[in-house]
Amino acid sequence: MTCKEAERLIPVFIENQLNYRELEKFLDHIKNCPACMEEMSVQFLVAEGMKRLEDGGSLELEGELKNLLTDSKRALSKHRLFWRIGLGLEFGAVIIMLVMLVVYLI
Repeated sequence: MTCKEAERLIPVFIENQLNYRELEKFLDHIKNCPACMEEMSVQFLVAEGMKRLEDGGSLELEGELKNLLTDSKRALSKHRLFWRIGLGLEFGAVIIMLVMLVVYLI
């Protein structure tokens, strides 16, 4: 992912609207690109800060950005786990069907 692509996805990430494929690429890029991480921090602080000012809420946002990143990584890990489980179940079903076919043909 390029910096330009990552910067375009920052608002979508902040709104928690990235699909898992985009999220994986985005998080990998942000982890390795200090400039994009800084841009994300700025955009998060501005977007959330404006909402909080309108709502009268707390402006303690640094921890919330860390929580958003942590939650996103956790969601991505769960998605990968369920995908692998699903793949394993499909593989198991194919094996069972093949065994049943062989038994039926014998």
